[in-house]
Amino acid sequence: MKLTKGKKIYFASDIHLGAPNFEESLVREKKFISWLDTVKKDAEAIFLVGDVFDFWFEYKEVVPKGFTRTLGKLAEISDLGVPIHFFAGNHDMWLTNYFEKELNLKVYNRSKVFTINNKKLFVSHGDGLGPGDNSYKRMKKIFKNPFFNWCFRCLHPDWGVKLGKYFSNKNRIKSSLEDLKFNGKENEWLTQYCRKKLKNEHYDFFIFGHRHIPLEVELNSSSKYINLGDWITQFTYAVFDGSQISLEKY
Repeated sequence: MKLTKGKKIYFASDIHLGAPNFEESLVREKKFISWLDTVKKDAEAIFLVGDVFDFWFEYKEVVPKGFTRTLGKLAEISDLGVPIHFFAGNHDMWLTNYFEKELNLKVYNRSKVFTINNKKLFVSHGDGLGPGDNSYKRMKKIFKNPFFNWCFRCLHPDWGVKLGKYFSNKNRIKSSLEDLKFNGKENEWLTQYCRKKLKNEHYDFFIFGHRHIPLEVELNSSSKYINLGDWITQFTYAVFDGSQISLEKY
């Protein structure tokens, strides 16, 4: 990918639309829509790096109710010719083809490497990477298992979505304090993951969500780890101008 002169690439994650309730989510959703309206003017591409929704599960003929403003805005921007890259997070990993077919988004269920203006970007939501968190890594295998997904689809959507929202909300509340706890640049598990990756291959930038803390960590003289923060309390995002990435607040 080559940036057009005057264009930028934008990254955001962890909007968690739908949480903690309709009223509070709607306020944040309108702010997110306002941001999308702002960045679409000079965006070469937009990357949504996971957990855009607090819970998302696609049935064969049904998707969760709500989020009309967001889905409409993403469709509008996509129709304008701005590519939107959508990464599945740990709260919205159950994607099939709705976003690709209906909104023309490019959907990724795992980490992806992009070369933009000769800069190498490693992009991922970040869940399940790095050392530790073995219980979640085991649980993720169950969450992604086709048989267990089929079993969940056997539930009526009214029950399935309600159940999914309940456990998603419960998990987010349980991990909220841990998400905001900064472990120090060297002890952050995603920092450790980045350093391990750099032993085998060079990357200019690692871009993650999931941690809910805006971070810029210099890994060495030519590599940086960026964490995007969230749109619950931080309202932060990253901008790539073709040579550097910076964190900004909306």
